[in-house]
Amino acid sequence: MYSIYIEGKFAMGILYWSKDVILVDLPRKLQEHDELQEVIEMVRTRRDCSVIVDFSRVDVAACTTLTRLLTLRRVLLDRRQKLILCNVATATKGVFTITRLDEVLDFVKDKFTALAQFHIAG
Repeated sequence: MYSIYIEGKFAMGILYWSKDVILVDLPRKLQEHDELQEVIEMVRTRRDCSVIVDFSRVDVAACTTLTRLLTLRRVLLDRRQKLILCNVATATKGVFTITRLDEVLDFVKDKFTALAQFHIAG
């Protein structure tokens, strides 16, 4: 697992949950970090993994975050893999709804539900 600590606080974690699933815990202040770009590069390198992005620490997603998520989705789709978002706060979900991204991204309640989807599909 890769973890990043900023000023002694957990900022982000990337965990290879299994050989084909990467679990990403996003930090509260997304605009100060470039972790989604790091995950995009990891997926490009690995080619054979799906991604679960946990928003439990995130309050609101900015434009850059939405752009990175769409890029990650495209990279994953090109490899026939999935992107699932979980623990999305109501305000953040509203941003996805207003931008109609809720129609192209997959949302589940929590990371256990997301992991179960991969277990069932696998």
